[in-house]
Amino acid sequence: MVPALQRWTPDAGTLALVDGFRVLWAEDSLEATATQLVAEIAELAGLTGTAASASDAAANAAGRESGSGVDIVLALNPALDFGTDHATAAGEGYVLVVGNGVVLQARTSTGVFWATRSLLQMLLSSRELPCGTAVDWPNYPVRGFMLDVGRRFSQVGYLADIVRYMSWFKLNTFLVHLNDNEIAKDTKRSWDVAQAAFRLESENPNFTGLAATDGSYTRAQWDALEDLAAAHHVNLVPEIDVPAHARSLIKWKPELGLNGGDSDMLDLSRPEATELVKELFSEFVPWFRGPVVHFGADEYAKDHEPEYRAFFNDISAHVRSLGKAPMAWGSLSTMANGAGAPETGYSRDVTICSWNNDWYSGQAAVADGYNIINTNDDLLYIVPFADYYHGGPLDGQLLFDTWEPHVFGEGKNLYPHHPQLLGAASALWNDLVLKDYDEHVMHSMIEPTFGLLAQKMWRGVVPGMDYDAFMAGAATISRWPGREFLA
Repeated sequence: MVPALQRWTPDAGTLALVDGFRVLWAEDSLEATATQLVAEIAELAGLTGTAASASDAAANAAGRESGSGVDIVLALNPALDFGTDHATAAGEGYVLVVGNGVVLQARTSTGVFWATRSLLQMLLSSRELPCGTAVDWPNYPVRGFMLDVGRRFSQVGYLADIVRYMSWFKLNTFLVHLNDNEIAKDTKRSWDVAQAAFRLESENPNFTGLAATDGSYTRAQWDALEDLAAAHHVNLVPEIDVPAHARSLIKWKPELGLNGGDSDMLDLSRPEATELVKELFSEFVPWFRGPVVHFGADEYAKDHEPEYRAFFNDISAHVRSLGKAPMAWGSLSTMANGAGAPETGYSRDVTICSWNNDWYSGQAAVADGYNIINTNDDLLYIVPFADYYHGGPLDGQLLFDTWEPHVFGEGKNLYPHHPQLLGAASALWNDLVLKDYDEHVMHSMIEPTFGLLAQKMWRGVVPGMDYDAFMAGAATISRWPGREFLA
């Protein structure tokens, strides 16, 4: 199973799942999960069953033939005891019991859903389920993946498959990088011709001309993605990246660009630039249902630090005023020579993605009081076909042997389960905009280590297991339900 269970207590015997099984929901909030599970068992195990309310099933018990099928019961139990005081257990933990039937219990619907993923993975090995009890929970609350659709458009069907794929491995945070541009200094092309794109398409006439012509997402498409993510218990974290990486905004409003518009950075000395960004978030944050919105804030010009600091505080406050928790890329060691001194004045009410140890290491960020996510570039970044970071799949052996979410490398590690370390996220960046490749190529690069990263984010090292044994086991559950775009 990937990720592996925290605890498994075996009992004698097995339980055969056959045609005619029932998935019974004890609470109405679990009905959709029960219906989904029936369809997924049919897809992965070729078995037919039905979904029904547990109360209806009890009322009609007399009419059900003995031995006509196994009952799989989904139930919420607010008092469920996991035998651990780990903070994530209450929200995402579950207990799975296989005996005369199957019972999946949790305190929350999310926990029940993760239990269904484990049951499905068991069925991929055999329809004969081993009897026993699983007690499971994640080590970290944030287990994520980031996709750059700003530099290279991904069809919405691929985003949907990513949501399904993530949930298969109990990954719960999908960061979608919605605007960006060609790195003009790398391709030796001028900003006038550099590729740049903003991927949300508003019907508001005030934003006419902003959405990319080579691909963008409508409100209806984003709503459908949010619906799918909710059904799979994945949080979407949309990112509008400002004030750097903002060439798409400058093409739209050239007067707001630094260096007279010859840049991908907004001119923060102009109040209109900050006001434009506030208008953007006011327009698009109502599209976003998750609790967190990312506003970028990386790689801005160091000689404009005072304006950057004011912008950082203004936009993080604006995002909070819209009912969302702000997130940003870590930049403060470079921008402010570290943010430890109180006089630097940066808002601390922002979750920091620690992506580079020089720009802002995890150690520096937690010392300054921030909650953080490990998105370390050297370890976790794929840039297809690049000669930096990883031009193809991540280094699975290295990740297996040495990495967990507290590991940032270069002597910058935290201790495991640090209270300010929320978790980790790998990333695929489409820096090389002139290369010819598509979503299938991108997926071939993330797939080899996706389950491995999930293992490290959920449970960590399994004692006694080596890399080859883990990868061989992961290959046995490489099928996942609902695949459409990648089918």
